[in-house]
Amino acid sequence: MPHARVLKASSYRRMPWKNGGGETVEIAVSPPDAALSDLDWRVSMATVAADGPFSIFAGIDRTLSILEGDGMALVIDGAEPRVLTTASEPLSFPADVAVSATLPGGPITDLNVMTRRGRLHHQVERTQIDGQSSAHVTSGTWLLLCQHGTLSLEWASEPVVLDTGDAFLVEGAIDTVVSLTGQALCYLITIDAA
Repeated sequence: MPHARVLKASSYRRMPWKNGGGETVEIAVSPPDAALSDLDWRVSMATVAADGPFSIFAGIDRTLSILEGDGMALVIDGAEPRVLTTASEPLSFPADVAVSATLPGGPITDLNVMTRRGRLHHQVERTQIDGQSSAHVTSGTWLLLCQHGTLSLEWASEPVVLDTGDAFLVEGAIDTVVSLTGQALCYLITIDAA
């Protein structure tokens, strides 16, 4: 049975980092209230305020997107630095390799999607809604984050409105078309069994 719900920005759980280098805002996690050590998946935003290493999460794959700020340079597993900006495509990499970040233009906010490797995989797509559009839901779990703007959609004949920072989470509704209307910059996150 499909299950859908609106996640309001005001209800997200806020967690300061132990090292003082930033704060994580949890949008959604599965299982509900899972700790980082036993999650299946998590979608969150983080404010990164200082240069430094990323935390290591064993057996997790992650994708990062820059939501606000002047960008972040990442050194992933000793490779050449990758510079991510608000214009960059989402970047996927293992969360259990050494990663360090520098902030050439000061603090940034990122979108972070994590899934348990071997059990699930995910994709993140940035999309600009300008008027009317539609999204074809083909995944078991699907989350639409309205980063900026206002977005209207219809689900089960009920109108849904997302404002800046709100998200819409759908689980168990494979092969559904959702009509979208508005002016908004969005991130579409799909999570499937591996």
